[in-house]
Parts: sequence; structure tokens; C-alpha cells
Amino acid sequence: MDQLIIAGKAYSSRLLVGTGKYKDFTETRMAIEASGAQIITVAIRRTNIGQHANEPSLLEAVPPSQYTLLPNTAGCYTVEDAVRTLRLARELLDGHSLVKLEVLGDPETLFPNMVETIKAAEILVKEDFQVMVYTSDDPIIARQLEEIGCVAVMPLASLIGSGMGILNPWNLQIIIDNAKIPVLVDAGVGTASDAAIAMELGCDGVLMNTAIAAAQNPVLMATAMRKAVEAGREAYLAGRMAKKLYSASPSSPVNGVIASTGIQATGGKG
Repeated sequence: MDQLIIAGKAYSSRLLVGTGKYKDFTETRMAIEASGAQIITVAIRRTNIGQHANEPSLLEAVPPSQYTLLPNTAGCYTVEDAVRTLRLARELLDGHSLVKLEVLGDPETLFPNMVETIKAAEILVKEDFQVMVYTSDDPIIARQLEEIGCVAVMPLASLIGSGMGILNPWNLQIIIDNAKIPVLVDAGVGTASDAAIAMELGCDGVLMNTAIAAAQNPVLMATAMRKAVEAGREAYLAGRMAKKLYSASPSSPVNGVIASTGIQATGGKG
């Protein structure tokens, strides 16, 4: 069975989903179930997982016994905030070590600050966190993060929440071709075809939130995303045909075809 392996654990689903922007926890749960996702990312600074005792907890809708929770540092702009947030998450989740690191550069673009991200990754890896890291699509940065000890790199397809899809497939391809750890597209996916393209390129998985939560029918979109990721992975494994510029090739054999003159054709000039 073709499984996604992250930090030594196998997952049958290559679609990772978030929990933000839904109208309530019920819709969140329904969309997650429809997506088939097993790894669920949670913004610790924005979602209650027990730090607010008198408020509804996401853990009631997405229990850790059924899903692998992936605490993330959404909303963090400094090394200190990111590291503090994930230390809190580990405490709240009984020593949970698999985390998603993101250190943002500005609130308008939400583009990652890679200088701060690298510093935070170094600290977290030394503290035995298993770090999946949100990054720019710079192949050199991706290699540095792998060398630090991150368990997965997660380059953006386009800006968080933009729905613009994959804007630079060439950089993604370079990262994929050179990485020895999983590469997952994170941010910018807008619809099912974007997810399929990411998987056809050879990405190990896709993480998304807004593309599902902001759809007119989130549960139906979650189903579409599940199918797209599966189809894209299968197409990648199958190996697409070569592209032939300015050259056509008939789908059916030409040898043995009866020509209009009644003479058997050979496929070439007589």
C-alpha cells in the first residue's frame, strides 16, 4: 500500500487539513471526515484545545484518539512566540512532539520569514520536536531546513488563503527532486485541480484549510480534495506520457488500416 511516512509513522491519506474558518465544530468534523485526512493541523493561538477551560474544545470534535493532531504556530511573527506556542502545545497534548512550524513575515501577505523560521527550527529540533516546516519555495532554504533535522518541508504554492494555486511549479520540482524527507504543498490551493497538480509533480502530500472551509459547500469540497489527491498520486506513480511538441500520434495503430483506395496502408508513403 502506498503510504505517507512522516517521522516514522505511516498514513494512508496524503491530504492534511486545517480546522479554522468553519462556522462551528460540527461542520469542522463533517468536513474532516469527508476529506479522509488523518493529520489535522490546529492553530494553537486561535483554537481552544484545553487552554481555556470554560470554552468548547476542538478535541471534542477532533479527538486525538482518532486523528494525529498537528499543532501549528499560525499568527506567530517571532522565534520566541513560535517556540513558546509549541512548548504550550506539547504540554496540553501530553508530550506530543509532531508540530508544524511557521513564522510569518508580515500580516498582509503572510509570507514566511525564513530567517526567523530557521532559527526557530534549530531550537525546536534540539528540544526533540518533530518539525514539519512551512517555507518559501526556495530550494536552498528547503535543503537547509532538511539539514537542520526537520521531518518535512512544506513550501507554499501561493500565498496563504489566496486560492491562487501553484504559481511556480519549477521551484517545487527542484525541491521535490532533491529532498530526502517528505515535501508537502502548504498554502494557496484553491480547488481540486490544484491539489491534483501538486501530487502529479511528485509532492508527498498537500495541506489545506481555506480551500475547503471557504467553499460554498465545505463537506462536498473536502470530498473533491480527497479524490484529487488520490488521483494525482496515482497519476504520478503511473508515469505520464512524454509531451511531444508539434507532433501528433494517433491513438490507434496505423499499420493494417484499410485506406480509402481499398489498398492496405502501411503508415508511410508508398
